[in-house]
Amino acid sequence: MQYSSKAQAAISVAELNHRAKQLLEGELGQIWVCGEISNFSRPSSGHWYFTLKDQQAQIRCAMFRGRNGLVRHQPKAGDQVIIRGKISLYEPRGDYQLIADSLRLAGEGLLQQQFEQLKQRLHDEGLFAPEWKKPLPEHSQRIAVISSATGAALQDILTVLKRRDPGLEVILIPASVQGAQAPSDLLYALRIAEQLDNIDTILIGRGGGSLEDLWAFNDEQLARAIFACQTPIVSAVGHEIDFSICDFVADVRAPTPSAAAELISRDSSQDRIRLQHLSIRLRSAWLRFCARQQDQLQQLSKQLKHPGEKIEQWQQRCDRAENSLTQAISSSLEKLKQQLIQNQRLLISHNPGHGLPYKKQKLIQLNKRLNLAAERALQHKQQSIAKLAAELDLVSPLATLSRGYSIVRDKDNKIVRSIKQLKTDTNISIQLDDGQAQAVIQSTNRHKLTNKN
Repeated sequence: MQYSSKAQAAISVAELNHRAKQLLEGELGQIWVCGEISNFSRPSSGHWYFTLKDQQAQIRCAMFRGRNGLVRHQPKAGDQVIIRGKISLYEPRGDYQLIADSLRLAGEGLLQQQFEQLKQRLHDEGLFAPEWKKPLPEHSQRIAVISSATGAALQDILTVLKRRDPGLEVILIPASVQGAQAPSDLLYALRIAEQLDNIDTILIGRGGGSLEDLWAFNDEQLARAIFACQTPIVSAVGHEIDFSICDFVADVRAPTPSAAAELISRDSSQDRIRLQHLSIRLRSAWLRFCARQQDQLQQLSKQLKHPGEKIEQWQQRCDRAENSLTQAISSSLEKLKQQLIQNQRLLISHNPGHGLPYKKQKLIQLNKRLNLAAERALQHKQQSIAKLAAELDLVSPLATLSRGYSIVRDKDNKIVRSIKQLKTDTNISIQLDDGQAQAVIQSTNRHKLTNKN
């Protein structure tokens, strides 16, 4: 049979999947995909596997442990999410899949995308550059606080300032910190603070919340106004893990409102305050540096084929092998369990206690038979002994004595059997049936008894 040239040039399935993987990863690169999570699973390896679907289609997804540890919430079936990742292909099975490196809830994801875009644009313009950061005064005399007049953050700020520096003059410029009106209120409050006389430092911030709650501090106009302000500004928006555009553009970013109050106030330990200030600036600079490096790394990762892909494939194989092993162990345990139940039933059926009453009754019967046989044997032996005793009695010397015979013994207590053993004037002992007598030999006469019959 002759093969065509095309058939002779056929490639293997592995080569086909490898080329398909290279084509998918090379053409699409990093993409954003939104959809609903289903079939979510997390094996012992720590990786996430799930399906992302909409009303018309679905795709398998994998998010490896090194990346899913950065996700703030635990995904579950039914969540609407936005995923950033790359299209790939799991070569051993030919499965088309999306490898995720970022996952956010849908609403939060859109805001986060806008946040990243604005941050990148302002960063490129140089608004975050360290050389534009103004140092805080060593000892502020008069500060302005821009925050909600009814918020818990303001009370935390005032409590810390009163404890650390009671003589510090605090001017509150109230503004809404959440909602559609908040950006314009904050911008207006900042302009008022700039017009006040002898203001050493401006503190702007609020308490923690979701990305949507903190969105007013990601306003572009507010960010540019903070950058242009001549008075040093401390940004204290949310908790330590929360970051806003105001944090990046302000002169100093404090992790919390209370920490901001610590920064701008003074206590008895000037060295500690200076060290804390430098630490926060260093942390802020480090975070900005990390952010820049992360952005650069993401750009380079689009061009770099990371060797971790092979590791991820093997990790997927290990996960599937783990599932197979778990099922095999479960099946084996079930078989052993059934065998154990069967052996227990056999053991119960062969329990010696079940036949014990019958054996006991039989033992009683055998004991009775043994006793009866022993009694009969004893009677037989007694009869035999009586018979032997009667026969023995016939030849017994005592019986002979009872018929009138006697036994003669010399002085040495030896039985006299012949007249030759006796001499005159010697003592002898005569044993009769009913007693014993002593005598002296006076004379002897030798003659032999004969049977007269």
